Amino acid sequence: MASGLDTAPTSPTEPPKAEYPRSSARRSVALVVLAGILAIVGMLAAGYYFAVRPVTLRIAVGPANSDDLKVVQALSQAFATAHSQIHLRPLQTDGATASAQMIADGKADLAIVRGDLSVPKNAQAVATVRKNVAVLWVPAPLKGKKAATKITKISQLAGRRIGVVGRTPANVDLLKVILHQYGVDPNKVEVVQFPTSDSVDAIRSQKADAYLAAGPVNSKITSEAIAASTRDGNAPTFLAIDSAEAIAQNHPMYEASEIPAGAFGGSPDRPEEEVKTISFSHHIVARKDLSETTVAAFTRQLFAIRQTVMSEFPLAAKIETPDTDKDAFVPVHPGAAAFVDGEEKTFLDRYSDIIWWSLMGLSATGSIGAWFAGHLKKDGRSNNSGLRERLLDMIAAARRSDSTEELDRMQAEADDILRDTLNGFEHGTIADGALTSFNIALGQFHHAVADRKAILMNISQNLQRAGAALRVTGT
Repeated sequence: MASGLDTAPTSPTEPPKAEYPRSSARRSVALVVLAGILAIVGMLAAGYYFAVRPVTLRIAVGPANSDDLKVVQALSQAFATAHSQIHLRPLQTDGATASAQMIADGKADLAIVRGDLSVPKNAQAVATVRKNVAVLWVPAPLKGKKAATKITKISQLAGRRIGVVGRTPANVDLLKVILHQYGVDPNKVEVVQFPTSDSVDAIRSQKADAYLAAGPVNSKITSEAIAASTRDGNAPTFLAIDSAEAIAQNHPMYEASEIPAGAFGGSPDRPEEEVKTISFSHHIVARKDLSETTVAAFTRQLFAIRQTVMSEFPLAAKIETPDTDKDAFVPVHPGAAAFVDGEEKTFLDRYSDIIWWSLMGLSATGSIGAWFAGHLKKDGRSNNSGLRERLLDMIAAARRSDSTEELDRMQAEADDILRDTLNGFEHGTIADGALTSFNIALGQFHHAVADRKAILMNISQNLQRAGAALRVTGT
């Protein structure tokens, strides 16, 4: 017997199964955000490390056994002992000229050079190591020996032999500058140079009529040479450079200066009165392209540790700050000028921009992570809404269904929807309120299925009884 129950059941079109972001996706978002934060923190840490890490500077200095080399060696040891940010590595040269060339060639970071020599264009002053004075004198005559025409003025040096202490050509050039100022033709003067170690013997052997030495006022070499020029209690005659200011005006590398009375000791005092002369400086220079921060740190350490070095090497007391005037003969390095003028930048001053941008990067990374997480939640909320609507449609379909098989299929689908919904709640894409409304819909669905199955079962039983009754009547 045909019945409407025999017709094939129709079920509403099933939407695609919703997919919620799994825990791996959430972990990926967290890892991306964490990686971004760690990268920025790492950049800040690396920047701080490179800002405060020890830096070794190569300093050219010479010649061997010179006061300059001894000062640099003492500073190098003091820097290392104090665990300073700047370390020094002395590079010994043949003298100031060779040291200057190493700066010019980029083979050294720092150098000690004479201010009256040609300073490389790529070098700028960091500190003044000392000031050297030019000393011109005539030895006292030997006892019992008739002296030639007494020399009391520089202009009387024409036709004489002049001994120059030290082998450097710079001292000969200094002598020529002085002679030119007094109208003495250098070609009419015989110049004899001898090493500093031979100066005392040369003077005692009377190898020259007058002598020139250039060095600090308290130079041991100059003092010993002058002491050798003292004979039979008679002090040598010092030749004053009265035109020192004129020389300084014509040659900016020199300055007008004085030799104090008694500067070289002895009795009577050597000299007995103050003597006018010219002076020039020895500078510590740095390459122009050397970091301003590095040079400022070196300058700060140099003057902080100078007192320590002075106790072992008194010449360190002569170290002075450089001339920061714009018209200085040797331009000052910006890093040294910042230290001298009290404008040295702190760590925050130097890297405030980097820190600010890094913080902005951290904020942006967090915002991107939050947006991405919100985007995933938005997709999850959209999927949940679709699943809930599907569940409501299934309630209506269940009430119209004529097949228990169809109801079983819808029940299995509801189980899948429940599983996806619980996953969404666990991942945070479904709120408590949405879960509550889903539970209500799910409960209504279960009631609808149960009621419909009961109705279908009752109809089936009635049909079976009716069929049995017909068979009995027919027999």
